[in-house]
Amino acid sequence: MKWTSVRVVALAASLAVAGAAHAADAVKVGLLSTLSGPGSGLGIDIRDGFQLAVKHAGGKLGGLPAEVVVVDDQQNPEVARQSAERLVKRDKVDFMTGIVFSNLLLAVAPPVFQSNTFYISANAGPSQLAGTQCNPYYFNVAYQNDNQHEAMGKTVTDKGFKRVALLAPNYPAGKDALAGFKRYFKGEVVSETYTPLNQLDYGSEVSKMRAAKPDAVYIFLPGGLGINFIKQFVGAGLSKEMTLFGPGFSADEDVIRAVGEPMLGMFNTSQWAHDLDNAANKRFVADFQKEYGRLPTLYAAQGYDAARLMDAAVRDTKGKLDDKKAVRKALEAAKFESVRGAFKFNTNHHPIQDYYLRVITKDAQGRVTNRTLGTVFKAHADAYASTCKMPS
Repeated sequence: MKWTSVRVVALAASLAVAGAAHAADAVKVGLLSTLSGPGSGLGIDIRDGFQLAVKHAGGKLGGLPAEVVVVDDQQNPEVARQSAERLVKRDKVDFMTGIVFSNLLLAVAPPVFQSNTFYISANAGPSQLAGTQCNPYYFNVAYQNDNQHEAMGKTVTDKGFKRVALLAPNYPAGKDALAGFKRYFKGEVVSETYTPLNQLDYGSEVSKMRAAKPDAVYIFLPGGLGINFIKQFVGAGLSKEMTLFGPGFSADEDVIRAVGEPMLGMFNTSQWAHDLDNAANKRFVADFQKEYGRLPTLYAAQGYDAARLMDAAVRDTKGKLDDKKAVRKALEAAKFESVRGAFKFNTNHHPIQDYYLRVITKDAQGRVTNRTLGTVFKAHADAYASTCKMPS
């Protein structure tokens, strides 16, 4: 496994004492993400967004020097679990973040929580951790897995589509995705297919869709999976026979860069867009493009907000990171300006936030990209919060 330590040099913070709690002299973050293989683009964007936020804060989090230890989980649950154990036991990180895939997050959660280390999810939001397995050391600054799909289920219904084929990978987020879509879609599901998480050839699935003749197709295929499927879907001529919909993950800037004009007109839903009109987002988008030479994705925005949340918690506890109750309270308050606009944490530590409808179009510069059309849900909460009995 590949380990990289990114140490940001800054002036040492002065120590302060308040009872048994002492201010730390630095903040250490374990950023464990998928940095190789078909899903690597997603992890790289989370990493780059996170590190941009640290740079914006002068190399600090909450006023303290920040050290970010970056580790590749290789999209492997066992590698992820072992890496998490090393980060919390050997490196003694104060926070963890970065995981893209829900099966990996479920693998690392036990050792992270047992060590009383706060995990700030910048993507994966499995239903288990939103509901019966919610934990005081777990916060999701992105969404709960079902949410974007719920927004698209409502959209497809509102647009009058009656027969839909569904396709997602066979892992926890895939199951959550289609459950969320079906929660709000009122028509007929003509097929519901789950494929291996590493599948890149969708010839069989395309043939089944042609035979089923739905009027719409809904996919949740992140990263390279979505790139391959959309190319094959369009190449087979199905885009002329049925309308393709997806969540923001499957129609984001990484997919658009790889597929290009065949994606024009595709609708998708997200809690964030690069054209959202708020000061924090405008700065993030402009500086991300300057720093990395590409438009940011949803994943980059979530990595950025994960760092901003940590920054606020360290600031509001005056760096007393050994006071776990105070850190938890500060995280719950989420007193920072998010690139998505207003949001707050629900009782299960998942966001209550707006969800938007986007369409892929050409902008004034001739780029194929997303444009926000409107709001699907206002202040939307996930379906599992009522089953969370959050420990004190």
